[in-house]
Amino acid sequence: MNKASHLKDIGLKATGPRLRIMELFENSQDRHLSAEDVYKKLIAEDADIGLATIYRVLTQFEQAGILIRHHFESGKAVYELNEGGHHDHMVCCRCGKVTEFFDPKIEELQNQIAAQHGFSIQDHSLYLYGECEDCSKSERKPFRR
Repeated sequence: MNKASHLKDIGLKATGPRLRIMELFENSQDRHLSAEDVYKKLIAEDADIGLATIYRVLTQFEQAGILIRHHFESGKAVYELNEGGHHDHMVCCRCGKVTEFFDPKIEELQNQIAAQHGFSIQDHSLYLYGECEDCSKSERKPFRR
């Protein structure tokens, strides 16, 4: 299915900014992008899309289930394509690098703990904050939280 048809199927007009932002997420090596990141990438490509439009499109895409919004410790929202599979995140507190991972043992343990408390998990997000391998090898000041 092409991008324009996909947008129409979810009730959104296939405008230039929407198509360009969807394409950016599909082709970017950075899987987690803030509105400002999207803006900078589009400016670098000489795209004439304003920051307000980017925020509006990101919100529409989130509401339509195209993107998933995360609030990592930096305080700003970042978005990633919703590709249907669950995964968790490790976030470097020094450089901001985000590493995705999935571990069935962690998933099962969460379900066991929830069941012990009479709780049924509908959805969850797991964010681990620390220091990536590159930053831990650097000469910079030690990590402090």
